Amino acid sequence: MSDLLKITKTEGKVITLHLAGKLDGQTETELLGAARAEFDAGAKSLLLDFSELTMITSAGLRALHTIYKIYTPEIEVQAWSAEHKGETFKSPYFKIAQPSSDIHYVLSISGFLQSIYIYPSLQEAVDSFSS
Repeated sequence: MSDLLKITKTEGKVITLHLAGKLDGQTETELLGAARAEFDAGAKSLLLDFSELTMITSAGLRALHTIYKIYTPEIEVQAWSAEHKGETFKSPYFKIAQPSSDIHYVLSISGFLQSIYIYPSLQEAVDSFSS
């Protein structure tokens, strides 16, 4: 684990990875490895807690896109797209909680709000997986 990013895990209704520090080119592989390991171990859903994430760069956004693809079955995206022309599929399997206003802004301008559910609280995000 790098000094730049700390990842801790909570198990429950859904696997939650709590990120603290910076998500950038030096740390993206660490997050991708943790997310992939959970998927390979059988997790079908993943929640990222950004409450202690201080920075995200384009490399961090690339990591989020890759995690979205890991946890979101392409067949569901295609079926949604065929039925809902012009609408973007939001993954019910991969969500983010508690980003700072700066990180929320970066997610917004980069288009991630269109395809990933973002929640203001960890509890709301966890509860959303059962609804």
